[in-house]
Amino acid sequence: MKKVLTYGTFDLLHIGHINLLERAKNLGDYLIVGLSTDEFNKGKNKEAYHSYENRKYILESIKHVDEVIPEMNWEQKIQDVIKHDVDIFVMGDDWEGKFDELKEFCEVVYLPRTVGISTTKIKTDLHAVNNG
Repeated sequence: MKKVLTYGTFDLLHIGHINLLERAKNLGDYLIVGLSTDEFNKGKNKEAYHSYENRKYILESIKHVDEVIPEMNWEQKIQDVIKHDVDIFVMGDDWEGKFDELKEFCEVVYLPRTVGISTTKIKTDLHAVNNG
């Protein structure tokens, strides 16, 4: 069985998230999602609209996702790859080159993002509507 691992906050779920998860799953047989905890997001000066528990429940409901694990810090990725016997590590191409150190442990793939959609864009658009 070929295992795939990706990470993210997955807040305000949108078609770009689903596209990424589907393409990641299509690279293997089993998709693990490392989901940023609320505490980790605070350390990145990032605040999710939905709590970790709600984001986890939403991800677990998506047919492409087989398992959700907590992402608590940047450094855990190598340990997660080893612990979960991961074959392919996947991230969006806006992270291109940032995780190449994992190539020693597994294949690293950067997938193109869905054009025209992101959580940041949604938040910006909603802010404009509410203040305009």
